Amino acid sequence: MKLKDFYFDLPRDRIARFPAEKRDESRLMVVERKTGNILHHRFNDIPGLITGSDFLVVNNSKVIPVRLFGDIDDKKVDVLIVKIFSQTEVEALTLPARKFKPGQRVVFDRDLWAEVTGIGQRGKRRLRFNKPVDTVLNAGYAPLPPYIKRKFPEAAAHRTFDLERYQTVYSKIPGSIAAPTAGLHFTPEVLEKIEQKTGIIEITLEVGEATFQKIQVEDIADHKMGRETITITHEDRKRISRLKQSKHLIAVGTTTVRSLETFALQRPGEETFSSELFISPGFEFRMVDKLITNFHLPESSLFILVSAFAGLELMQKAYRIAVEEGYGFFSYGDAMFIV
Repeated sequence: MKLKDFYFDLPRDRIARFPAEKRDESRLMVVERKTGNILHHRFNDIPGLITGSDFLVVNNSKVIPVRLFGDIDDKKVDVLIVKIFSQTEVEALTLPARKFKPGQRVVFDRDLWAEVTGIGQRGKRRLRFNKPVDTVLNAGYAPLPPYIKRKFPEAAAHRTFDLERYQTVYSKIPGSIAAPTAGLHFTPEVLEKIEQKTGIIEITLEVGEATFQKIQVEDIADHKMGRETITITHEDRKRISRLKQSKHLIAVGTTTVRSLETFALQRPGEETFSSELFISPGFEFRMVDKLITNFHLPESSLFILVSAFAGLELMQKAYRIAVEEGYGFFSYGDAMFIV
């Protein structure tokens, strides 16, 4: 299939720059695969839409504050750390990349700076900080996607807010450079209601650049996903296997889908393993029966995944209705429950 098959027109005002005032007050579109019906709810209705015949699997990875704002020659620049090499050296996506020349110093604070030590592709630069990375991250911001357009003044004003809201309430294991955004809608109260009905199992996928990297091929069969790390404990593997015998598995988020389907294909012996799985139409889902997700970018691997799960025609229809009905799109936007 061609990448252009997964394009849809999205007005810019449908991109949510802030989340709902309360997590569970976001809107929820329910898409029925068998009938093609589309229903409209609020996310706090989700406990009533989940039955005792279902169980949930969530990604408990915790987002680390890897976005930094600095200055080069008194001009503001943007850094997103994507890989940590050592205590002081990292690889980062930079903006504007042309300013990050070898030997250039990037100043983040009076006593915090980094030197550009190498140039990579697609705006990547190797940086060496004058302090340990753990200390550097204390000055970091939530790694919001660029389409939210938080430039420095606004990002600084909302730093505390974004560090809290761009994180699931069940996040535990630090390591992600982007949030598993389907989980952002859950509150402790919603989770408690669900747990009264059925089980919730936590696994971990460290969300990396692979999840949000732009596809740059015409034929999606040529796309190669980057590698991301997954952990599913032996105890949770047994629980999932036991529950799957009699219940429907609801995956919360595309990262959870990729984790579970990678596990089903590889059956790794180790609790921690890696995935480069790219899910596209024609893929045979072995684990996931239902999916809670957000509304994704056109021509992204995430929209391709949900199209593989629900059918491209149905997803194009659902997204068209979402635009017409004023749903919020992307990370801080509304949610979809595909059943």
